[in-house]
Amino acid sequence: VIDLILAIVCLILAWPLMLLTALAVKLDSKGPAILSQARVGERGREFKIYKFRSMREDAEAGTGPVWAGTEDNRITRVGAIIRKIRFDELPQLVNVLTGDMSFVGQRPERLFFVNKLKDIIPYYEIRTIVKPGITGWAQIMYPYGATTQDAIEKLQYDIYYIKNMSPLLDLLIFFWTIKVMLTGKGAR
Repeated sequence: VIDLILAIVCLILAWPLMLLTALAVKLDSKGPAILSQARVGERGREFKIYKFRSMREDAEAGTGPVWAGTEDNRITRVGAIIRKIRFDELPQLVNVLTGDMSFVGQRPERLFFVNKLKDIIPYYEIRTIVKPGITGWAQIMYPYGATTQDAIEKLQYDIYYIKNMSPLLDLLIFFWTIKVMLTGKGAR
């Protein structure tokens, strides 16, 4: 219920920013303003996540799924800005309204990477026993991950969160996320 109420309030407050962001994305590069992508959610169920598009429309045409790099030439000019301030995540408020996501939880991963990582990392799928979130303990405690080793490190934070879930910890993560957004820490 808290997620639902908070998502409605945030959507009401953020719609002007979302409209401006969508316009900036459209003016900066060819393609849709909002990207929908299959992700793995609670209990391994796939769902469509929504984000403002921050990469070229053909970003993975020649490579297939790959993690974003530090100097990734697929990221557009506007994309670099909205990633830094995390505005690319705003459409996920709709995912919270539909019940696919929560505000706080582990970040939902793409099926391609889940299949790859669960073969390498023991217990990787344990991340899916709770609903994924827009933000999470691993996101505020560890920078953007783009390697298998990063996935191993982040899994430890995800497990910590799952074992210690509480409204107080969620509140701490929520406010810490605002600080991360204001500083641009960990963006890629």
